[in-house]
Amino acid sequence: MDALLLARLQFAANISFHILFPTITIALGWVLLFLRWRWVRSRDAVWLEAYRFWTKVFALSFALGVVSGITMSFQFGTNWPGFMEKVGNVAGPLLGYEVLTAFFLEASFLGVMLFGHDKVSERVHLIATALVAIGTTLSAFWILSLNSWMQTPQGFEIIAGEFHVQDWSALIFNPSFPYRLTHKLLASGLTVAFLIAGLSAWQLLKGCAKDYTAPMLRLGLWMGALLIPLQILVGDLHGLNTLKHQPAKIAAMEGVWDTAKGVPLLLFAVPDEASRSNALEVGIPKLASLILTHDANGEIRGLNEFIGEHPPVAPLFYGFRVMVGIGMLMLGFSWLSLWLLRRRKPADLPPYWLRGLALMSFSGWVATLAGWYVTEIGRQPFVVYGLLRTADVASSTPAPTIAWSLAAYVTLYLALLFAYVMVIKQMAEGRSGKAAAESNSNNTKVMA
Repeated sequence: MDALLLARLQFAANISFHILFPTITIALGWVLLFLRWRWVRSRDAVWLEAYRFWTKVFALSFALGVVSGITMSFQFGTNWPGFMEKVGNVAGPLLGYEVLTAFFLEASFLGVMLFGHDKVSERVHLIATALVAIGTTLSAFWILSLNSWMQTPQGFEIIAGEFHVQDWSALIFNPSFPYRLTHKLLASGLTVAFLIAGLSAWQLLKGCAKDYTAPMLRLGLWMGALLIPLQILVGDLHGLNTLKHQPAKIAAMEGVWDTAKGVPLLLFAVPDEASRSNALEVGIPKLASLILTHDANGEIRGLNEFIGEHPPVAPLFYGFRVMVGIGMLMLGFSWLSLWLLRRRKPADLPPYWLRGLALMSFSGWVATLAGWYVTEIGRQPFVVYGLLRTADVASSTPAPTIAWSLAAYVTLYLALLFAYVMVIKQMAEGRSGKAAAESNSNNTKVMA
């Protein structure tokens, strides 16, 4: 592998790990606000217990998000110095706004959320929770504004090879930004919905359900049932926007090589860039044109119109189908679960169904990563779409150096990810690290 590919893989590894945790905290902040509000209004201890448990999940996720976010910034200097040289006038202020308006807000009032119980008034604690929720959303706002500008740039001029801002409002609210922001916020909501439902189902399966388990299971399922249809609608609007501004990305997602009308929706195929064709196609006639253009005979431009300037086809083609497939599973699980709960309690759900919900706990992560890969790989070979190539901003760092740091990052991230999931599991089962150790010790004595 050459240095450019290794640098791209390293950035992909870092962003893949980092994005998992904001995807939880963005929506979970608002769920915590809802739980705190319910407690203040009803004084039902169930909501306070739920709030305290999910605050711990939020804090753990926030901490890992901060740590992984810091390491990402290092790469601009080590692997991509040309990016900040050429685009720093745009990226620098937007990243600065994210820190000043979002991160400081989250970090400051998270302390009140975690340690303010019985130390500040209920009103102050509720306000602190609201400000943390607002901070997580503001963070998504600024980061996605920058990312969307890299996909659909406007509001700038290029002077001596450097990008300079002409119109901040046009730059921030670029053509794809509203769709990307809404899509991401809904993805976060769905991720949290199935994390809540999945952990609640796990508690029921393991016989360690708390008083808040059943209400939280219903809350997670209702969130999923309501948000997934909205996500499908926003995804459709996002697709129309992408077809207009990034037709090569759409062609790769759909495996369309030659410009055509009445294009079928490929349920499965094996794209081959060498022969510029697909093998083993299974499709529904004209459905791709109908979805993408809202006309069964609508025209979709093919990849052969963008030779040398289109992204790798296979990652987009398969990644898009993984994202959509997970979305359909979410739709089925949430709606069918609510149907099953019409005349029964959550504890009475069949064990196989609870296991299915438990397996869906981190399904939002899979869909998020698949969608993120489609978005970012789909921008290639450009870092600023149509204007600045990725290869032109890479550093001259030797490939072996990048390879060693990439291996270190991946090893550390896999270990942290495993630890995160295990800690979440122990928390859901009501075990602290000390309690788990004592349980293991007691088991050993009994066996002896």
